[in-house]
Amino acid sequence: MSHSRKALYFFCVKEPWHYVGRDVFERSMKLYDLRETHVAVDGYPVMEYRDHKGNIFYFMRQNALVSYEFDRFLPILKEHFPDVEIAGEVNWHGGEKAPDRVLTVHSIGDVEKGYFSPAVPLFMRNLLYSMEKYRVEFGLDDFTVTTEATHWTGSIKGGDPSLISEYAVPLLDIEIGSVPETWENPEAVEILARSLVEVFDRDEDLINILCVGGTHFADCFADAAKAFDYPLGISHILPNQWLVSGGYETEEGLKKMKDCAAAIPGGIKAVFYHEGIKGPYRQTCRDLAEELEIPVYKHKKLRKLEDLEIL
Repeated sequence: MSHSRKALYFFCVKEPWHYVGRDVFERSMKLYDLRETHVAVDGYPVMEYRDHKGNIFYFMRQNALVSYEFDRFLPILKEHFPDVEIAGEVNWHGGEKAPDRVLTVHSIGDVEKGYFSPAVPLFMRNLLYSMEKYRVEFGLDDFTVTTEATHWTGSIKGGDPSLISEYAVPLLDIEIGSVPETWENPEAVEILARSLVEVFDRDEDLINILCVGGTHFADCFADAAKAFDYPLGISHILPNQWLVSGGYETEEGLKKMKDCAAAIPGGIKAVFYHEGIKGPYRQTCRDLAEELEIPVYKHKKLRKLEDLEIL
């Protein structure tokens, strides 16, 4: 990198929402030379780490998840951290039927309502790369590094998703899932702590794409995101369930999909849709591709990246 960069990470440290975040923060304190800054949040000084390249990483603790009380934290973020290039919430993944023993990264947005945080596929790719590297190094053979569909926990808690657009910094969730025993796995915690400070380590020109359809954990998109021999940039993933409830077969749905594509800086070079989605949603993908003058592909094309024309 030719210049220093800045990242910000959130860690909820108060029970009962302390899972993963508190452990990763405490491990980071031991791994890195964290220094106090003049900024304090919920009574905790924000800590700062500078790597050998001069990159700055802020470690911010709170008594609630930022996504749970985004309206309260938004003024703090805008005042003190308007110039970071990426911000990530470190927490746990859970939910009914959620896969266990996963290390996940996902972009932020309310797909149903059509509000999306800016997305930087390079930073998401770098985190996935480091998480996979350390997963192998630490021998967590029963864990999987994966992506998730774009979502925002704040919506589940009744937050206003339109607030997402008021913070111009790309937001990510970085998680361990999906049961308490796994959240406390020391190697998994170590992997997250080490990966956070490598978000800027690799710099490459990527071919950014928009992924549409599939389940919350769609292997076709996750596997492509981890195909590190190919310069494919994956960030926003719009799952089938919210295409349906969000009315993506309509003109309004097309607008939402256009807004999502526009949230990926530099634009997208192709749209990939899962073949399981119904005809009207496929048509929205085609309409978007036609408007942007880019190709549209079925998801099976991602199985043979060596044959993909855009790469």
